[in-house]
Amino acid sequence: MLGSPSMSPVAEKDRAVVQLLLDAGTCPRCVLRFCSVGSQLLYRHPLQDLLKDLQEFLKSSQEKEGTVCLDVADPPCKRLRLEHKEEGADELNHNGAIPQLPSAGNAGNAGNAGNPALSGNTALESSAGRVCNVCLGILQEFCEPDFVKKVCQKVNSADYQFTSFVFSVSLPPQLSVRERAAWLGVKQQMRNLGLPLAKDDIVQLKEAYKWIIHPQLAEELGVPADGKSLFEVSVVFAHPETDEECHFLATACPDCFKPAKNKQSVFTRMAVIKALERIKEEDFLKHFPCPPSSPKNLCDALEIQCNNGAVFVAGRYNKYSRNLPQTPWIIDGERKLESSVEELISEHLMAEFKADSFNFSSSGREDVDVRTLGNGRPFAMELVNPRRIRFSAEEMKRLQQAINDSSDKIQVRDLQLVTREAIGRMKEGEEEKTKTYSALIWTDKAIQREDIAFLDDIKELRLEQKTPLRVLHRRPLAVRCRLIHSMRSEYIDQHHFRLHLRTQAGTYIKEFVHGDFGRTKPNIGSLLNRTADILELDVESVDVDWPPTLAD
Repeated sequence: MLGSPSMSPVAEKDRAVVQLLLDAGTCPRCVLRFCSVGSQLLYRHPLQDLLKDLQEFLKSSQEKEGTVCLDVADPPCKRLRLEHKEEGADELNHNGAIPQLPSAGNAGNAGNAGNPALSGNTALESSAGRVCNVCLGILQEFCEPDFVKKVCQKVNSADYQFTSFVFSVSLPPQLSVRERAAWLGVKQQMRNLGLPLAKDDIVQLKEAYKWIIHPQLAEELGVPADGKSLFEVSVVFAHPETDEECHFLATACPDCFKPAKNKQSVFTRMAVIKALERIKEEDFLKHFPCPPSSPKNLCDALEIQCNNGAVFVAGRYNKYSRNLPQTPWIIDGERKLESSVEELISEHLMAEFKADSFNFSSSGREDVDVRTLGNGRPFAMELVNPRRIRFSAEEMKRLQQAINDSSDKIQVRDLQLVTREAIGRMKEGEEEKTKTYSALIWTDKAIQREDIAFLDDIKELRLEQKTPLRVLHRRPLAVRCRLIHSMRSEYIDQHHFRLHLRTQAGTYIKEFVHGDFGRTKPNIGSLLNRTADILELDVESVDVDWPPTLAD
């Protein structure tokens, strides 16, 4: 039992602090926090039991010393040391002095005729029924089984797959102001007793709240709490009644409160904490009561939200259409083509993983009129907040088949779940990897086989490419050096030949053929000494060894 002198986690030096806080309307759990009690188990005890134990603790101290230490709630904090009154002696109310403490056995017994103090609303009695002046009810109402059940009902109705959870809580910023006010009161009390108190000694509200609620959530959900879990259950609290309690800080520390586009209010929790670190104690005490007064209303649990960490799917795609962009082609809000590679793949993944949204990335991209053949182009898709996260290899194969059956414009292979870190390998060495292409080329002047044969002998041809005119609207003007590692020509007729190229990634092939009005040097036209243009282009391979090839 907490009040037992030999077992009490509240030290004798904390007696005056316990009295001060209870008198001000602080809940028993916040009292334990300010007394630096670190036992998680104790915070899980029912509030009434904790209050009764704190009463016993104060009563035993009172009987032992024959004195009682009490404080008025209004600043500056004053410590009054009263000799123990005889039973029946005149009592003073809150406006004058302090009533006697009730014994734990008859706390709250308004009909106790033997002791006039017990017929009044003493500080200890009222602590149980008041909204805590520090936590605004977070460690009272929102630790109860009914609230835990409400959270779990929300989680279960959202229909997520998860094997563990992490719990997060968003607290009203004014809680930090109230904590500071309570701490200054406690610090003053400890100073009066000649005892030091470090702010870091206080147990943080979020920490205490999680100590209490984690085991209840874990039992109700049937999975463990795990700080590294990708499944997050979060609660957002607000307390409209005290919203304006932060506002004095904007006058004292205006630099801490700067408007931001994505913030509804400048009084964010971090801004308030920053201001509290800067403001002088004497300035704080001029604006805010110490200890803080009790509010009328509890906090509101504004939102109970669930969020699963992103799932990443990778594979390779082939594109067989010359009328299909990689990503949606929308100009000035108007869609130019009805679909895209990204959409043909994502609609199936989004449906199966039941995700909110996705992010698509790939190892380079091809133009709308360019096919991607061979073993395909590596791609990855981040599925945001998926409800379903577990897929067997067989299920992934079926999903791949469903994508492939849905369109003759694309095919997908090696579809698999990967980690976020693994996607980095797709982007590594963008400049170093090689690609092979096949280009159908037209020339204005007639050619013979021998006119193009010399191209086969060219190795490591260095190009200087100014940003092409066709992409200048979305890429900065620059001159990029690129290498054509090798070429192989294939004569078709007097005005057509096919050229197979192996190039450095990032080479603009179309511009290498027609020259882009001299912006790419050298080019096929200048090498052949005639006008050349490209009629068709295919990507034949993207030489990135990722993702791993899967067995059929």
